[in-house]
Amino acid sequence: MSDSFALLPIIERIFATVFPLFAMVMVGFLYARKTDSDMGVANRINIDIFVPALIFSVMASKSFDLFSYLDLMLGTLLMVIGSGLLALPMCKWLGVSPKIFAPPTMFNNCGNLGLPLALLAFGEAGLSAAIAMFLVSTLLHFSLGVYILHDKAQLRTLATNPMVMATAAGLVWSLSGWTLPVWISTPIDMLGQISIPLMLFALGVRMTDVDFADWRSGLFWGLYGPLTGFIVAYPFALLARLSGEHTAYFVLFSVLPPAVLNFMLAERYKQAPHTVASIVLLGNIASLVVVPVALFFVLD
Repeated sequence: MSDSFALLPIIERIFATVFPLFAMVMVGFLYARKTDSDMGVANRINIDIFVPALIFSVMASKSFDLFSYLDLMLGTLLMVIGSGLLALPMCKWLGVSPKIFAPPTMFNNCGNLGLPLALLAFGEAGLSAAIAMFLVSTLLHFSLGVYILHDKAQLRTLATNPMVMATAAGLVWSLSGWTLPVWISTPIDMLGQISIPLMLFALGVRMTDVDFADWRSGLFWGLYGPLTGFIVAYPFALLARLSGEHTAYFVLFSVLPPAVLNFMLAERYKQAPHTVASIVLLGNIASLVVVPVALFFVLD
């Protein structure tokens, strides 16, 4: 009985973390079920304006120290590449194309789900760590990920990506020790605060497009990504002797479902977008079980 009472604070914290995310996703899902919703413009504005504002706002703040997250950034690099390497033999065994199935295994939903999850579970410190890992994953997605999909893609456009530009500007500002005037930092902060709720709402809207025709394949690959992420992340955390806090951040990051961006890029480069959408959406639905289990693991 005493053990049950000891677990109550952890269960309450998991509920307090997961429920707000689930509620915002459900609002988007229910709205899209009743109303024909095209989130294309909103998603583009979020990627071009709101998320870069969030990145710059956090990186330019006094509390953000990029060098304190170098271990997590290295771990993210190894996790993305390691997950891709683990996807290759599985693709060969199942007789499917790595161009289609490797990216959803490698690149997880560290934006739509990872940032708000870290904020609610660990506060501002967790958000800063999540952004550091998000930056590495995003840079790899727009370079290595695009190359996997289409080896003749123009990678020079990476330099003009708004999130990359915001990262560079935030890094310069962080290292310089400069302080933004309040009349500049306030609107940037407010724009950045739009990004997370909009990400979750858009994820709910996207979930109305789930195709259950080949649900077994979609669910398998939607879960294979978090599995390979954990297989790489947990041993790294032990071998690198990460602190308790960094281990919690990294393990939770590793089991996130496939990124929605996988579908957008698959659609752009014509790599079975319908199949990738099924993997992404079923993986995100499965995260309703995976994420609470992971939270219990890291919080306990």
